This record gives sequence, C-alpha cells and structure tokens, in this order.
Amino acid sequence: MTASPDTPLLDRVSAPADLKRMSDAELEQLAHELRAETIAAVSQTGGHLGAGLGVVELTVALHAVFDTPRDKLIWDVSHQAYPHKILTGRRDRIRTIRQQGGLSGFTKRSESPYDCFGAGHSSTSISAALGFAVARDLGGTTDTGAGDAIAVIGDGAMSAGMAFEAMNNAGHLGKRLIVILNDNEMSIAAPTGAMSSYLSRLYAEAPFQDLKVAAKGAVALLPPPLREGAKRAKEMIKGMAVGGTLFEELGFSYLGPIDGHDLHQLLPVLRTVRDRATGPILIHALTKKGKGYAPAEGSADRGHARAKFDVSTGEQKKAPSNAPSYTSVFAKELTRLAEVDPRICAVTAAMPDGTGLDLMAERFPARVFDVGIAEQHGVTFAAGLAAGGLRPFCAMYSTFLQRGYDQVVHDVAIQRLPVRFAIDRAGLVGADGATHAGAYDIAFMTNLPGMVVMAAADEAELKHMVATAAAYDSGPIAFRYPRGEGRGVDMPEQGEILEIGRGRLIRQGARVALLSFGTRLGETLAAAERLDARGIAATVADARFAKPLDRDLILRLATTHEALVTIEEGAIGGFGSHVAQLLADEGIFDHGLKFRSMVLPDSFIDHASPDAMYAAAGLDAARIEEKVLTTLGVDLISRKA
Repeated sequence: MTASPDTPLLDRVSAPADLKRMSDAELEQLAHELRAETIAAVSQTGGHLGAGLGVVELTVALHAVFDTPRDKLIWDVSHQAYPHKILTGRRDRIRTIRQQGGLSGFTKRSESPYDCFGAGHSSTSISAALGFAVARDLGGTTDTGAGDAIAVIGDGAMSAGMAFEAMNNAGHLGKRLIVILNDNEMSIAAPTGAMSSYLSRLYAEAPFQDLKVAAKGAVALLPPPLREGAKRAKEMIKGMAVGGTLFEELGFSYLGPIDGHDLHQLLPVLRTVRDRATGPILIHALTKKGKGYAPAEGSADRGHARAKFDVSTGEQKKAPSNAPSYTSVFAKELTRLAEVDPRICAVTAAMPDGTGLDLMAERFPARVFDVGIAEQHGVTFAAGLAAGGLRPFCAMYSTFLQRGYDQVVHDVAIQRLPVRFAIDRAGLVGADGATHAGAYDIAFMTNLPGMVVMAAADEAELKHMVATAAAYDSGPIAFRYPRGEGRGVDMPEQGEILEIGRGRLIRQGARVALLSFGTRLGETLAAAERLDARGIAATVADARFAKPLDRDLILRLATTHEALVTIEEGAIGGFGSHVAQLLADEGIFDHGLKFRSMVLPDSFIDHASPDAMYAAAGLDAARIEEKVLTTLGVDLISRKA
C-alpha cells in the first residue's frame, strides 16, 4: 500500500448507486481498495483509523444493498465513517479530513445528504434511527425521501444506558428498524465461528418467510448432532454481547453473529433483511478494529486516533514534545497522591487512556474504575464513593461530562459530596471540532451552589490544583485543563495546596487590568507586552478560581484601573458573568469602570488547529489587545501606529 494505491474499481465509484452495478466478487475487491485508500488518506492527515478499517466490508455491503440516502444510514459516534465518506462522493476531499475548511472527522448533516444524522458522541444512533422510522410511518418527508432506518452501533456504545432506552422504546413501538451491532471486541474460536456462519446462511435462505420465526427456528433445521451445540453457541455469543436473550426480550429479532469482514455472509443477510423484515431487528456482526493493516491490528488502541504516519511501517510522525501534556501531569500527580492516601480513587467513563488514568490503574488497579460509556452512572457512582468515605476523582472530558450534568446537580452538588471533577479537554480541542469542544463546563459548574471551580493556567498550576482537590473535603470541587502540551514552565516536585478562592497577581500595570481564567494566560501576557509597546501599562492576574471568586483581588483591580477585561476559554455565562455580577452588586459600575468579558462566541466553531480556532474565537493576543484598545477608546490611527 502506498500513498496513492491502485484502485481501479474505487475509481469508478462516485456515489453508492455505482456499487449496485458491481458483482459480489467486484464488491469484495472494492473493499480491498477502499481499505487501502482509507489507510493512505489517514497517513497524510492523521485521524481515526482503526474504527474505519473495522467496518470497510460492512460499509460496502450497506451501500450496495440499501438505497442511501433514501435509506437512512446512521453511524454511532461516526469516527468510523471515513470509508462511508469515500463512497458517498467525498473521495476527492478525503485528504482534507479534520483540516481547517475540510471534511469533518464525523458525520455532519450540512456536509452531505448521505450524512443524515450528525454524531460525535456515542450511543445516539438507535434513538435517531427510531425517530426516522416513526417519521417515515407518519408521513414525514426529507429531501431524499423516506426509506429504511439503519443504525450501526459498536459494542462499547451499546453499553450506554441511552442505547438500551432506545432499544426498549423500539421494541415497544414495533416499527421496522434495523440495528447492526458492530462487535469489535469479541473473538470466537473456529468451531463456534463455523456454527454461527451456518446459522447466518440459514437465515438468508428462501424457505424462511418471517425473520423472527427464522431466528427462532433455524436451530431446529440443523442435523441432530449439531443442534444442541448450535443452541449453546448462539446463547453463549449473545450472552457475551450484553447478557442472554436481552435483545429478543426487548422485542428485536436477533440475527447472528456473522463475520463482519465476510461479504459472502454480509450481503445475503442484509438483502434478506431488506426484503423481508417487518419489525425491529438486530444483526450481530463481529469485526476487528484496524482490520487489514498490521500496525493498527498490533497496537494497543487498534489505531484509534493517529497522527500522520508512514504507511509502510505505521510509525507516527509526531512533533517532538517540549513540555508534558496536561493529561500526564494530572495522572502523575494523582498517582503520587494515591500512594500516600489510600482513600483516593478514580472514576472514568470509557476513557482510561485519554484521561491518563491508565497510569494510576497500573499502580492501583483496585482503585481505578472504568464504568464504560456511562457518564451519568459514573458521576453518581463517584458520589456514592464520596458518601462512603473515599476521595473520588471523576475524570471526564468536558464534552462528555455534559451527559452527567443532572447527576452532578442532584447526586453531588445538592448533597455537597466531595467529588473531585477532573475536567480534561477544556476549551477548544482542534481537529475533533465542535462536538468535542469543552465550551460549557465553566458556566454549568459555576452555577451550582457550593461548587468550587478552578482552571489551570499552566501545567504547574494543574499540579497544585490536583493537590488542592485531593485535600478538599467540604463539598464538590472541579478543575479544568486543556488537551495537549503545557507551556513549558518549571515544574514543582509536588503540588501545593492552594487557598480556596484566591487568585494571583502576575504583572503590575496601571491603566488596564487583564484578568485571565485558564490557559489563555499566555496570550494575555503577550497582549500585555503589545500594549506596553503602545504606552499602555497593563496589569495581568490569574484568577485561578471562578467559584468562589477572589473578591478582594477583583475589587482591587476594578477600583484601581480605568478598565477591567476578563478572558476565559468558555461560553457566555461563565467566569466573566460572575465577575460582572460581583461588580454590579458592589456598585462598581456606578463609578465609571469600563468592563469587558472575552468568551467563546455564541456559535459552534468548526475543526481547525487549536491556534486557528482561538483566533477565530477572538481569544488570541492580537484580539485581546484590540479589545483593550477599543474599550479605552483608542482611535484607529493610534491602533495601527
């Protein structure tokens, strides 16, 4: 495989309709070419590789059998949709994926009619597909018409409560709905695999007129010596998936398991389902992440999220690191604290590697809990741990913590339980775009009575905040930090316990005060230097806490400067809003203070590099300088001088 693989069949595909003119043998060859093209593209752009490679054959089969976009194909999470994008008219742009102005790394409704439902988070596909199915039956219309609704969901995503809520509702409604369980964690020994293959062939044969009857009756048609073994195999496999006959108990016909990489199984089963299904049906397909590319198959994460890489070796082309990542700083400090405090434990929701908790798990495996894709349960579980006398750290990405907000309110904040929220990926995150941006946690956490909210300005500050959270037992406490590397500051050997609600003065000026909350401090200091060059002396302070506010620091800045500007990596309603409330309550505005709050804009920002995203958001040094000049009434000529 090279950067430009030989793809004669794929070159003939401009839309999924082209697949319907191919023989099954040609579709098999097309899958090989599609896999090569996916590998070549991601090698040049970086991005999610393993998930897409695991569904190449499934993608080909679905588009060959069903009539997309009339039939609605909904990819759960959708990080596996790169092959889907290649087949749906976007091959010419696939090497722009996750780049500024290029294709999204996830499905996106505004990008293509074949992306009928946008995603980015997990476990939403069955709910959305059921919505499409009901809309179809009630006469709803779309630009592409109303056909089948097909959800493709992974076994990890199936573990979330929302998926089961949707399954329960779908079984109750009884609508024609197709769910494909893309099971990429299970391995099956050869005899069992052969048996399941035989069952799948039986499901697809002509004598069966009703799929639900076929699913229940296929075993009876086996030769007697194989009958009992087949029953055990089927039940064992279904049991390994989610527990016994739960799918059928929920009202779904169950087909499988089938080999998700074998088009000789996929095509006839999908065609039979297309032609004869009446109610909800679940097809259990076994796949392998990273399939067909040895470096991905052999890596621990199966090539989940890759930087650019060399196709021949799989070696990733990562820039040399000049500073530790924020995630690693959190993980190392937490592990150090856990060594001296046996009450410290940690909870995450399917992201032990992403949050760095795999490091602590190596040292204290009994004290780190991965609850799966179940943020709501994770938060309440942490609340129970805290109520039971432990010191739990609930480590989640900001964008995923949103799913557990009701539990943060009711199960943690109202009960004033000392859960420590480690909020990773705060702010704008780059290539993952709007779905993964940590834009709202400042606002939704600071609104809760009794919640302490901190933001690290650099990696050393993060170390202090981990230590501060570990020592705080008076109620819930949260600290946020971004994705990526720190600023390269000197690191203390261990974190210091900060005084709750106290910021720090970084730089003394006279005319304007810049109050930063979070890692925009570096850009704020750069803006202060630019202002100095214009003869405008700027004070710079690091708030450290959005709740409780450092009243003394803020009021001092407000009463000794002509203007006060707050800067944060969060949406409207966060730190700046709380500062404005304080100033209003204290009557400071009555004395002529010029106050401005710089926040993320009231819009979703598309994927780009983090620097480009912050520039677009108006939170870089140049825009901070401009905000100060505008606030002070400096005219355009002076600004350009």
